[in-house]
Amino acid sequence: MLQSLHVRDFMTRSVLTFKPQQDIIDAATTLALRGFTGGPVLSDTGELAGILSDTDCIRATIKYGFDPDWRGTVDEFMTKNVITVDIDDSVLTVAERFCENRFRRYPVMSDNRLVGQISRIDVLKALGTIKQRKTA
Repeated sequence: MLQSLHVRDFMTRSVLTFKPQQDIIDAATTLALRGFTGGPVLSDTGELAGILSDTDCIRATIKYGFDPDWRGTVDEFMTKNVITVDIDDSVLTVAERFCENRFRRYPVMSDNRLVGQISRIDVLKALGTIKQRKTA
């Protein structure tokens, strides 16, 4: 049953994104204020350039804490080799990937463009729909 569920049906379409040249402390502040743990980084042409995580922001905040005059960019701290999923992937495939690594979310791509992201919670919600279908 889980194999018939697709990323497109459970992903988040409205995603907080960052720019590579954006000030890292400003990005960290945005994450904190919005209560997010990370987000995709898009180039000026809209291509996926990386992922910025709360851990990346903590590293930058440590530098800033020791030197308040220091400034850095998102590009200096983001993860550049990003693993993505396709909008038509099975939620089961994504669930297996989450079990194999530490990632909290994957960018969702369609035709090489970012169309959303799927998180561990989104996968759990998909599991919940299966239970509801079985009891109905």
